[in-house]
Amino acid sequence: MKGLVAGAVNVTIGQWLAPGWPNGSVIAWSMLVGLLGYGASLVLFILALRALGTARTGAYFSLAPFIGAAVAIVVLGEPLTPALGIAAALMGAGVWFHLTERHEHDHRHEPLTHTHSHAHDEHHRHAHEPGSPGGEPHTHEHVHEALVHRHPHYPDLHHRHRH
Repeated sequence: MKGLVAGAVNVTIGQWLAPGWPNGSVIAWSMLVGLLGYGASLVLFILALRALGTARTGAYFSLAPFIGAAVAIVVLGEPLTPALGIAAALMGAGVWFHLTERHEHDHRHEPLTHTHSHAHDEHHRHAHEPGSPGGEPHTHEHVHEALVHRHPHYPDLHHRHRH
């Protein structure tokens, strides 16, 4: 609904400000930019929320304006200001800290029942009922028994625990 309403409002404003329609090539390129710049970004954002958690996803996606600024500097000849350079350096340091973080200790996974796509690995050891989906990865409701083990991790869907 949001997309339909926003699209209708934007088309109405566009027709009011500049009556007429652009040629088909402009429309096609605009749709492609929207698909890649908004549609794909939204799908990746939702997948990242699930896999990385909100804090890491927010940190990584907050780089988008800096990528846009870099493109504007290179392609459009926009000036590289000291403030932009400092901000980019700080954002780069934050991403570096995220990417180089190493967190490993014995930890306990509490019992959990949920449904998601998975393959049978260290976190997904369970039997299947007759008629359950085969192959890997597959999706069905399953139970994670309590598990204590050690491996590198960061807080995500499967690693929420106290220290």
